[in-house]
Amino acid sequence: MEQIKVELGFDSYVIHVGSGSLAQLSKLRDGMHLSSTALVITDETVGALYGAQVVEILRQAGFHTEMKAIAPGEESKSLAVAEDLYTKAIEMGLDRLSPIVALGGGVVGDLAGFVAATYMRGVPFIQIPTSLLAQVDSSVGGKVAVNHPLGKNLIGAFYQPRIVLIEPNMLDSLPEREFATGLAELIKHGIIGDSRLFAELQQNDKAIWEKDPVMLTRLVSRSCRIKADVVQQDEREASLRMILNFGHTIGHAIERAANYKYSHGEAVAIGMHGAARISRDCGLCSQQTVDQVCDILTKYCLPLKVQGCTVRQLEAYLMRDKKTINGKINWVLLNSIGSAVVKNDIPEHIVTKALSQITIEY
Repeated sequence: MEQIKVELGFDSYVIHVGSGSLAQLSKLRDGMHLSSTALVITDETVGALYGAQVVEILRQAGFHTEMKAIAPGEESKSLAVAEDLYTKAIEMGLDRLSPIVALGGGVVGDLAGFVAATYMRGVPFIQIPTSLLAQVDSSVGGKVAVNHPLGKNLIGAFYQPRIVLIEPNMLDSLPEREFATGLAELIKHGIIGDSRLFAELQQNDKAIWEKDPVMLTRLVSRSCRIKADVVQQDEREASLRMILNFGHTIGHAIERAANYKYSHGEAVAIGMHGAARISRDCGLCSQQTVDQVCDILTKYCLPLKVQGCTVRQLEAYLMRDKKTINGKINWVLLNSIGSAVVKNDIPEHIVTKALSQITIEY
């Protein structure tokens, strides 16, 4: 098992990656000073697969535990669903030391984390990510949020978990499309900060598609270390952490404009393609870098273009992005594979050109 320490002073925590990580649940009351009542938040799909196992481990550890399952999908990441979860917490009698456990993918993690951050002004939060996307992205770094009809993740907080438990074996039940969604984030980490990870992804696609547990443990751990290193240096996204948004500015606009027809990873993949084109047209990177980005996305069955929305729709959602300050978008762009930079002075015509090249308007 790999252990990654995220050093954030009082809010430091450990990410456990590998077979047997769930066993750490039985040790939660040894030194964490938690109350004896725990709420597990999951979705209906994941709850049917792993909910009983997690609840039983917590009960054997001495917790009075109940599970609340939400409907799967982005629509559940809302204030209305959060209010329902607050009601459940109040009815159970959760106090300020009662843990809330997120068991699921990114939607569950973001929503449960938002509830944990705001219920009684903050209660202990535990992450058990079950999708590859959540394992390498949303479970690490403490960003929690719900959506608003006018934009994604606009209502949220920075709230770190007490512990993250990652079981690669849980990925065996993941559909191929959802697995590819997580691979988009692995690819992103290689593109922005680790050319060796990028090369490993290029060379080992067969073992990765077969979900080799040793390979996945190594790659997930490496990806978590990259993100943890960035978060340690810039917890609240004042500067360096912005590079983790590579592909996300366009990706979030695609999700909203296409009404979530594309998964998060698919939208980010298209966004990475668009950002690479902007980088090239600004003179930051070469055509070879753009080709490398496109080749690896194609290798992992991720899309390069969006259908079902217009350039104008994408431009409108770009301006609502939470990273837009004083009307200027903070773009994460590339110098080369493994080297990213943030720019907020990109000419509109270059952005429009890139959007037109990644959009099929019919």
